[in-house]
Amino acid sequence: MNPLQHLQSRGVTFLAPETTYVAADVNPERVAPGVTVHPGCRLGGAELSIGPGCVIGAEAPATVVNCQLGAKVHLAGGFFDHATFLDGFKAGSGAHVRPGCLFEEESSIAHTVGVKQTVFLPWVASGSLINFCDCLMAGGTGRKNHSEIGSSYIHFNFTPHQDKATASLIGDVPRGVLLNQPPIFLGGQGGLVGPCVIEYGTVIPAGQVWRGDVAEPGRLVAKPSLRSTINTPYDPRQYHGITRVVRNNLLYVGNILALDLWYRVIRNPFMQADPYQSACHAGARRRLAEILDERLSRLDELATKVAQSLALALPDPAEAEHRAFVAAWPAMKEALAGQLAARAAAAVPEAVQVLAASLPQTEYLKAIQSLPPEAAQTLAAWLAACPAATAALQG
Repeated sequence: MNPLQHLQSRGVTFLAPETTYVAADVNPERVAPGVTVHPGCRLGGAELSIGPGCVIGAEAPATVVNCQLGAKVHLAGGFFDHATFLDGFKAGSGAHVRPGCLFEEESSIAHTVGVKQTVFLPWVASGSLINFCDCLMAGGTGRKNHSEIGSSYIHFNFTPHQDKATASLIGDVPRGVLLNQPPIFLGGQGGLVGPCVIEYGTVIPAGQVWRGDVAEPGRLVAKPSLRSTINTPYDPRQYHGITRVVRNNLLYVGNILALDLWYRVIRNPFMQADPYQSACHAGARRRLAEILDERLSRLDELATKVAQSLALALPDPAEAEHRAFVAAWPAMKEALAGQLAARAAAAVPEAVQVLAASLPQTEYLKAIQSLPPEAAQTLAAWLAACPAATAALQG
């Protein structure tokens, strides 16, 4: 019996099995009975796990490789590789989901969206025709009050210096995981030039390419794309001010560390009810590990390029901060690597352990949103220690 026939015997529905490919490394026991696979799809990978009620390829053929799907996930069509999708996630056709992506409950992307190393917390929604790589986005309290990325939006994540130390934090983890923050709105036909840090309640109107951070919550922000006409010599090998870039990268790493801690301590009991949820929990932590490795690599690359910029010996008012970063980076890198290596054994305060033990092990979204304010504050303060400790490395 080949893998496709084995899946059929388990109750997986293939609407046109003669057009569907299931790789030999797929474990049929990791695909729930009742899953529906439409014509032209390809399934592969020993890590592939598909939970009950999922629908694959309803709008166009879908290739799904080494992904983990919770319950009632809909992947309408496209390419999905080494990504994790929790209950109720939906993707329109034409998706291009590359490794390192984690989409939490009831988040969604519309048609023709490209993502990589991207994290959506619950309910975050994107429109169509979007490229949104190297970001974490949070905010919102439900499907009718969610953070939104308008259609034709781009997160610009590659610089003229040819580096990608550009991950953007739209919302944050310590408050975002509590599912009680105002949504963030990124208007369509616009863009964000990473690395940015954007506060909750921010509204950036359609057509705006935003450069910079938004530090105050609840702001409508817009400004001219460029202050004046520019026509000047430019050497892309030369860096200018990097303090904000380094700070935002360290803050991003801290937030990913905090989210991994949240999965280890708080989310784990909610995701062990069946093998599909357990696979999603393991997959989520793999995605976060991939993101952490990527961010450290990109910071290392930045340090190398800044050192090369200094070697040009060109006049630069930012020379002192460049030299300080290059000199400090080896110790910073070692400290970051130590945090990453030790994250699985990080101590958990007793107050947090008591809170975690008191939570029910079902209905995660409801349980978190039902936390008393003082309990939510305790958890937020605990998680905030990760970003604070990491950002402090810069000093």
